[in-house]
Amino acid sequence: MASHIDNSGTGLANQGWKDSADAARFADGRLARAPLALAEVQGYAYEAALAGAALLDAFGLPDGEHWRTFAADLADRFRARFWVADQHGPYPAMALDGSGRPVDAVASNMGHLLATGILDADETAAVAARLAAPDMSDAYGLRTMSSRSGGYGPLRYHCGTVWPHDTAIAVTGLARTGHAEAAARLIEGVLDAASAFDHRLPELWGGDARADTPAPVPYPAACRPQAWSAPSAIAFITALTGLDPDVPAGRLHLRPTGHLPVGALTVAGLTVAGERLAVTVGSDGRIASVSAPAGLIVEEHAASRD
Repeated sequence: MASHIDNSGTGLANQGWKDSADAARFADGRLARAPLALAEVQGYAYEAALAGAALLDAFGLPDGEHWRTFAADLADRFRARFWVADQHGPYPAMALDGSGRPVDAVASNMGHLLATGILDADETAAVAARLAAPDMSDAYGLRTMSSRSGGYGPLRYHCGTVWPHDTAIAVTGLARTGHAEAAARLIEGVLDAASAFDHRLPELWGGDARADTPAPVPYPAACRPQAWSAPSAIAFITALTGLDPDVPAGRLHLRPTGHLPVGALTVAGLTVAGERLAVTVGSDGRIASVSAPAGLIVEEHAASRD
């Protein structure tokens, strides 16, 4: 398992994207001790190994099978060591601590796993259900930590706030794995927040429930606008349209999320295979028109219901 530790005493205690010293917690609120093996890093390594194997195969180079075996072994070890359960069912822990114990707070880290392929169908459904539950998603986007966790606070930097880029990563995975309604609800939450910030998304905001606050509570020290918040709009548009080009295979897959929280949507000016691409999706979530390069076969897929 990939892990990290600060040996200098002056570096970051947590070296994932949630890099604050109190980001990794057990469900009862206790802090986890390093070195930590983060759940999402295992997913990234799995996805990278399979992508590398595909590249090796495409260029007629050896060792593709080696990396597929590596990925399969990693998935087995992840399944054996990270998965835990509570009264609501099984879910992946956010990390393993320095003693190898699962750090079991329900957190958004699991959302990063969905698009990597490291989860099987049942595990994907379990993660999607966790992310869609009110304790994670009834805020203006996806909370970084469940409101039921002992370490939760709506303005705790990585333990209850909403980060648009983190929400976008989860939305990408939910849309790609067919959990369209959950993806659309999270997008809707961020869009509601955007209007309160003049459509310049800040780094993060409070994780208060939308039913309790008429607008998201600003985080006092948040950068606004913020660079890695801005591309979340691209991720949301990709999820809403379901754009998934496969140029080597000569195919363009489209799987919109269904009813769009933005109304009808047209995306134009894209370039695929060196030519222009434009897609229009109606407010009902159905593809209205596609202008794609002549060499690509367009495949439209109906959105599945959660």
